[in-house]
Order: sequence, then C-alpha cells, then structure tokens
Amino acid sequence: MKKTITMNDLKNLVQEAHAQVKDLKGGKNANYIPFLDKIDSNLFGISVCLPSGEVITVGDTDYVFGIESVSKVYTAILVLRQYGAQAVLDQIGADATGLPFNSIMAILLENDHPSTPLVNAGAISADSMVKPIGNSDAKWKAITDNMKELSGSDLQLLDELYKSESETNFNNRSIAWLLKNFNRIYDEPNMALDLYTRQCSMGVTAKQLSIAACTIANGGLNPVTKQQVFDASLAPKITSLIATVGFYEHTGDWLYTSGVPAKSGVGGGVLGVVPGIFGIAAFAPPLDEAGNSVKAQAAIKYIAQKLNINVFGGDYLEIK
Repeated sequence: MKKTITMNDLKNLVQEAHAQVKDLKGGKNANYIPFLDKIDSNLFGISVCLPSGEVITVGDTDYVFGIESVSKVYTAILVLRQYGAQAVLDQIGADATGLPFNSIMAILLENDHPSTPLVNAGAISADSMVKPIGNSDAKWKAITDNMKELSGSDLQLLDELYKSESETNFNNRSIAWLLKNFNRIYDEPNMALDLYTRQCSMGVTAKQLSIAACTIANGGLNPVTKQQVFDASLAPKITSLIATVGFYEHTGDWLYTSGVPAKSGVGGGVLGVVPGIFGIAAFAPPLDEAGNSVKAQAAIKYIAQKLNINVFGGDYLEIK
C-alpha cells in the first residue's frame, strides 16, 4: 500500500521525536575509552537525509563525535567496491555472531572466516584487505577518501580519541593475531589493527552519517554531491550486513521492533537505512549494555513506528 507524507509533516515528526526522547534516562558513556567517557552525555541530535539531497536536522547534528563502529559500514563498502560482493563473502563472511562486537570466542567458533565485516574481527580483516596491500599510507587515503565520498564532506581524525583507543585496544590486538593464526588477515596484522583503530577514531556528525546512510538507501548515489559512490548492486549487500548484525547481540530485538537496518557505534551514533526512502542518523553518548545509544535507538524507532515503515513490510512511503 502506498502512503504519502509531506516534507513539512516529516520535519514536524523529526522535531517531535527529538522532543519526546531528549529527556530519556538510562545508559552511560563508554567509560572504558577515556575520551568517550568525558563527552557531554546530554548531547542529542537527529538527522534525516532524503534522496533529493534535502537534510532535516534537529539538535546537536553538527557536533563532531567519534564514529567508532559505524566506521565498519564505510570500510565494508570500500572492500565491496574494491573486491566485489563474492570475494567479501568468501574472505570475511556475512553471518551474525550472536556475540558481543569484540568477541574472541566468535573467532574460535567460526575459524574458517571472521563472520562479518561489521564486528571487530571482520572489520580488522576488512582493513587488511584494503588496496594497495602493504602500503599503510595509501590504504589510509583509500579509507578516508571513501568516507568523504559517502558522507559528502571530509571527516576529521580525533587525535585524542586515537591516542585513547591505541592505549586501550588490548582485546583488538589479540583479535588481529588470532586472525593471522587462522589465515584470515590479508596484510600485516599490526598495520591492519592501526588502520582499524584510526578509522574508529574519525570524527563525524549526525548530519554526515545521515548522508552516508542515504547514499546506501539511494543505491550508491550520494544525494548531496550527486556522485555515484558505489555500484547500485552493492546497496542490498551492505544493507543486509547492517540488518544482520548492526546492533550486535541485540540486532534481532532491534529489527523486530523498528524494521530499520541500522548500525551503532560506542561513540553514541546510529546510522539507519530505509532503502529508496531516506537515510537517518541519531547521536547521543549514553549506551545500553550492548554498546548501543539509548536515545538514538529510541528516536529512530519513534520515527519508524510513526511512519509505519518497515523493510519487512509491503508498504511504500512517498515524501512530497
């Protein structure tokens, strides 16, 4: 069934969602990363980007925060662009682990591949795949260029966050070398780990995340720059990865209640994709026990339920 909503109605709904959620309590900043623990926990913003290029923003949508695990979506797209969908499936995989994002046990249980590029093990493996192999500087340029193309503008490295991450990434160091043990890392392990740590330390805004989300929803065409960033055939692949493991061990509950494929990060950001309709992002630092922003989840879910949009439903939404 086709439904129509006006642009003004959508703007009002985003404002309404912000008002409804801004005083929501619960969760806490990611205190195991000192930089993130110091971020103002009251920050909160929502951004919706449409295929037309129009962006609706409410709240702290220009605040630059740590992208963290949402960066995994970007690098997954990069290796899909460089290698194609089948190679990524063969070398990394597309299975949900059902375990925490930084699980070592998941590698031991599925040592034939790292499961998915959207958990830590698979993301480190993905960074090792980025071309050109063996050249850290050139790989980093490919990663940041890809981020810019998806978001429509440059992201900035947060040096203090990078230092904080590098000093506390003991678990990820173990992951990198365990992947090496199972021949599932494709460049020098320490290089891949450093690239992963740096990409997670990039600063991004909710507005930039919504543009990247809409680029996915729009079949790889950035709605703001009008650049075809990646082939449209890859859009369902990255959306399926997001849907499968975007909220880690809470992904099933999230999809069941929201119907929106979305990816979270411990910096407080969430990127959501509604194919053909819009990209949505929200940001608020306090996280639930699985590392997902409490307010960002609530805001996106509020909008999705009010619009009655669900990737598993048959309704079609048109925004005029």
